[in-house]
Order: sequence, then C-alpha cells, then structure tokens
Amino acid sequence: MSHAFTKADEAFMAMALEEARQAGADGDVPVGAVLIKTSTGEVISRGRNTREVMRSALGHAEINAISNACAALNSWRLEDCTLYVTLEPCPMCAGAILHARIPRIVCGAMDPVAGAMGSVWALHRHPVENQHTRLETGCLEEACGEILREFFRSRREE
Repeated sequence: MSHAFTKADEAFMAMALEEARQAGADGDVPVGAVLIKTSTGEVISRGRNTREVMRSALGHAEINAISNACAALNSWRLEDCTLYVTLEPCPMCAGAILHARIPRIVCGAMDPVAGAMGSVWALHRHPVENQHTRLETGCLEEACGEILREFFRSRREE
C-alpha cells in the first residue's frame, strides 16, 4: 500500500539507492537494501545485488542485507527491524523476509514481472504463524524506477 513517508524513510531509501548504484557499477541489476533497527533508527546492515560479482543465484540485495543483519544481531529473528529496498522483493526474498520476521518493508519501485509482495504475488499476505509483515510502497519511487530503467536501457544499447 502506498504511504506518506517520513524524512527518515527517505534518507534510508536514499542509502538503499546508493547500494543499488554500486550494484549497477559492478554489473549487477541495480537493487539495494538497508535494514535498520526500528526502535533506535540505527543502520544494522546494507545489501546490494551481487549475483554477477559472486556468481550466486542467492546474491539478491535483500538476502545479503538480511544475512548481514542476522550476523550483526546474532539472531535470525529481525522483529525490531525495518527493511528498505529499492525494488519489490521476488519470491525468494519475500520468503526470507517472512522467515526473518521483519515486520515492516518499505519499497521503492514495484516489480510487475517478478514482484512477490503485491505485484504478481502477495506472499506477505499469506497466513504465517506469528507473522505480520506490513508493506509500504512508493518511497522515492521515481528514483528507484529510473535507476533500473537506465540500467536496462544501457544494456539494450550494448
């Protein structure tokens, strides 16, 4: 659902966009993520797409951010966290988000091809025990969409 975002939300999404830009510069699809501790506003981890760099199908921004956050917090439960991600999560990432029990996801651009949190599928609405994930979409949507459009435009030109 679209939401009115705070300046803090926009600042965290801007950090996720920095990660996305770095992923694009590395030859990966430019998607970035930032995971914060909701109660303090502290950045716990960042992630970017690394499929090409790491030669791994698991190298998605959300997976990298979640993995780093679990290590930093020494827990797989990320119940006091918010995930900012520039592109709507795919099914793999949506599953990881649900299993990590992240209660709030702030998303930039929606993904009408493979989005799993509202566009194609809505995995966050699936009744999972003890899970209530809230999705807020459209944070810095134009910038998040433009970085992807530019990346694929330049790829087509090559």
